[in-house]
Amino acid sequence: MTTIKAWNEVAARLIDVAMGRTPADTVIRGGKWVNVHSGEIIPDTDIAITEGRFAYVGPDATHAIGDPTKVIDASGRYLVPGLCDAHMHVESGMVTVTEFARAVIPHGTTSMFIDPHEIANVLGLPGVKLMHDEAVDLPINVLVQMPSCVPSAPGLEHAGAELGVDEVSEAMGWENIIGLGEMMNFPGVAHNDAKMLGEIAATQAAHKTVGGHYASPDLGLPFHGYVAGGPADDHEGTRKEDAIARVRQGMRAMLRLGSAWYDVAPQVKAVIEDGIDPRNFILCTDDSHSGTLVHDGHMNRVVRHAIAQGLKPVTAIQMATLNTAEHFGMERELGSITPGRRADLILSSDLASLPVEMVIARGKVLAEDGALTAEIAYRGYPDFAKDTVKLGKQLTAEDFAIAAPEGAAQVRARVIGVIENQAPTKALEAELSVAGGLVQMDRAKDVCQIALVERHRGTGAVVGGFVSGFGYDTDCAVASTVAHDSHHMIVVGTNRDDMALAANRLGAVGGGIVVFSKGKELALVELPIAGLMADERAEVVAGKAQKMVEAMAACGCTLNNAYMQHSLLALVVIPEIRISDVGIIDVTRFEEVGLFV
Repeated sequence: MTTIKAWNEVAARLIDVAMGRTPADTVIRGGKWVNVHSGEIIPDTDIAITEGRFAYVGPDATHAIGDPTKVIDASGRYLVPGLCDAHMHVESGMVTVTEFARAVIPHGTTSMFIDPHEIANVLGLPGVKLMHDEAVDLPINVLVQMPSCVPSAPGLEHAGAELGVDEVSEAMGWENIIGLGEMMNFPGVAHNDAKMLGEIAATQAAHKTVGGHYASPDLGLPFHGYVAGGPADDHEGTRKEDAIARVRQGMRAMLRLGSAWYDVAPQVKAVIEDGIDPRNFILCTDDSHSGTLVHDGHMNRVVRHAIAQGLKPVTAIQMATLNTAEHFGMERELGSITPGRRADLILSSDLASLPVEMVIARGKVLAEDGALTAEIAYRGYPDFAKDTVKLGKQLTAEDFAIAAPEGAAQVRARVIGVIENQAPTKALEAELSVAGGLVQMDRAKDVCQIALVERHRGTGAVVGGFVSGFGYDTDCAVASTVAHDSHHMIVVGTNRDDMALAANRLGAVGGGIVVFSKGKELALVELPIAGLMADERAEVVAGKAQKMVEAMAACGCTLNNAYMQHSLLALVVIPEIRISDVGIIDVTRFEEVGLFV
């Protein structure tokens, strides 16, 4: 770990290096300075670093070079501030905080603002503290947002834990808490829910940032009520008008590109086409699984994508650096290559394609040419964070049967419709036949079964429903104990025998993702930590995740990153329709509805 001293502890040394009275620890020579404050690219720039911070940035740092100084020749490459991910969930990477950092550092990410509400829904405050403490020990900046909605929608789901105002108030005193995680209960805020407003008040009293989550297309009075409640940002927009509305109301519009969320392109048009001030736009990932991190990138991928939409490179980089730092009140520490800030930067030979050729964090070289060069030790998790999958019994195909109303030969059922590359779903309906008193799936019309298996308290309860959009065309089942946000087990399948096999397999291994077809296991990703994260290296998990993706494709699925869609089918705070341990939930009205119309 590379610790970073507070500015006041090293200010005198920074000044001495800038003045040439003391040699720098490191000097980088001859780069093109990407200045996110002025929007310029300034050639022939030198940088002097000491105590993990920038001391001098200017035309010639010869005066800061002494015998102990390490000199790095930038050779005309761009000097880019280390990239920041403004909103993300480490657990979606299926790895620990340490492994996530190891995976993204070579891609140029040096700051992450993480919301561990996945582990919070399983283990409560002790789970949040585990990830908080792990983050503190890393050589990059991993700041933690205290989860706000556990459960995400009280009364519509039952998670493995519950957090409230007291827990939020306690966490605001922890050293690495930067603010409140996404306030997903947007109807609660708009209707003056005492718990939600209490959490927001505790955060603001600590002078920290309140994260937003307004997952509705309604920009009328409910939106205005939500903004008045205090959330300072939002990442749930999917349209240009969403971004414009948020910025006009004083929020930051967070545009996300995760493994399956492609919301940058439509919203960045607000800047490109409408001329909205880009300084109130922030880039983030939200959810990225390990395969994306290892093979495709992290925030460098998001910045490249934003540039490809027509943004100026410096503007896109601002959205992933300075804008983020300013939003969280960290602009004196992060987000730019300027004196006093933590010495986090990237060397790159091209600003549009952004190849990451060297990554420096807190003044230390951590990665070169896409490979981690620093040693970052694995940190294990205690036993209480494992063995969290409690099914209560061995499940059989009968547990996944859906009984028809008595005497019915056909039913009209509500169906969850998956939308490719977006988090929302469509509320569909389908006419389904009945045989032997049981409602049948309709593979020809891409309607298969979904089941939510209670896994926190061992009740053995199974809630059944129907889903469309995966395209499975053979006997198969996919099960996952990653099921945002309550993290029960979701099983989607075309065959009830395979559904039972998949569910029992995850119960046996303590959680994860598994694909079965015709009684045979095709792929397994073990996630023993809270049923959410692996205790293996990110590269190993990425390999298993790739086999999982291939197995889903072998069953007929053609969706991009279909697993991410699968994992959100129980997220009862994003419209239009979801499944929970309570039943089928209409998220446009925030109420349970019957499976049959």
